[in-house]
This record gives sequence, C-alpha cells and structure tokens, in this order.
Amino acid sequence: MNPITFDLFADAEPQQQPRLDRIGEQSCVLRGFALPWLDQLLPALEAVLAAAPLRQMITPGGFTMSVALSSCGALGWTTDRSGYRYTRHDPLSGKPWPKMPEVFFELAQAAAREAGFADFVPDSCLINRYVPGAKMSLHQDKDETSYAAPIVSVSLGLPAMFLFGGFERSDKSQRVPLLHGDIVVWGGVDRLRYHGVLPIKDGQHPRLGEQRINFTFRTAG
Repeated sequence: MNPITFDLFADAEPQQQPRLDRIGEQSCVLRGFALPWLDQLLPALEAVLAAAPLRQMITPGGFTMSVALSSCGALGWTTDRSGYRYTRHDPLSGKPWPKMPEVFFELAQAAAREAGFADFVPDSCLINRYVPGAKMSLHQDKDETSYAAPIVSVSLGLPAMFLFGGFERSDKSQRVPLLHGDIVVWGGVDRLRYHGVLPIKDGQHPRLGEQRINFTFRTAG
C-alpha cells in the first residue's frame, strides 16, 4: 500500500457558509463544515498514518476490502477471518492505536453539536481511504457497546455517493452526494440505518489527489 499523499501547501480552500441538509429524523449532512479545519486536519492525519499505516483488511467471509483502513483513539476497528471488533492495539504493529489528535476530537464534537447531539465524546476514529473504484457495501454500525451516541462521518477529497437506507438491507436507500468538507451525522432513531458508498469515480482533487479520505467518529467503548 502506497503512503497517503496530499498537498499541504495547496491554495486555501474556498470557504462557504455551511448549511444543514436533513436526510432523516435525526440525521443530516453539514455541507462544507470541515473546510475551516483542513489546515490542521491534514498534518494531524499524516502523523496518525505514519504511526498506524493504512491497510486493506480481510472480512470474515475472506474478501479483501477495496477500502484501506486505519484508526486512532482509545479503540480501533479491525476485521479479519475471525470477525469484526474493536481493539486497543493495532494488530499490525502490536502497539496501541495512535492517540486521537485534538483537532479530530474537536471537529467531531462541533459537528455533533451542530446536528443536535450535544454530549458526543468519541473514543474511536476509523480512517478510510477510497481510490477510484473503491466502495463500501451497505452495512450497519453495530460493533459498538452502546448505540446511544451518534456517528460522525467526515468526507475529504474526491466526491462520493453516500447510500443512506433503512433498517433492513433490502430497504430503499437515498443517494446523497458528498463533497470535500461535508460531514454526515446520524444517531438517535436513525442510528442503526444501513449505509454505504458507491464506487468512487475517477478524478483528481486539487489537494488530496486521486483519493477520498473519510473519518468516522464513534463512541465504541
């Protein structure tokens, strides 16, 4: 797996007034919310990935994920032939997962507050790297010990088409376009909705290149 690359010194991101697009009773997209944080997010991300490199994991069914993953925080999410789970140590290195950078924590809390979840305290950040063609099948986030806290999902880089479904895999999904800087937050009655990402289309982001980076913040423990 090649190391992540992006231009830390590219021209400043065009700023926009964030808006909230409601996609469910307790779920929304915060358009452009992460843009003002970007100059702090990218160096912090580089430091995390230097300590815990991205890797393509194996599912319990034996399939290699098209998305490359890493984690930071007290708990990191992993998968292999034995199942899905959170661990306190990176199985690749045997060391604890890197500490969650303060800017990650602050952004996640700020986005959750904006979406109506005032007491969000994330202890895990799953980092996903999508290259063109990579996707995420419909799934529920249900490996956490409690579903009381929301999920906060940050999109950077190439655009994505986010699928936001119902409570059964067969339920019809909304198609929600996500752009660089958008954040999706879902919790409460929407917490266990199925969701996924359609294959990423070819493209070149001026700052992150041919990739989409996604942070997913959770209260896992």
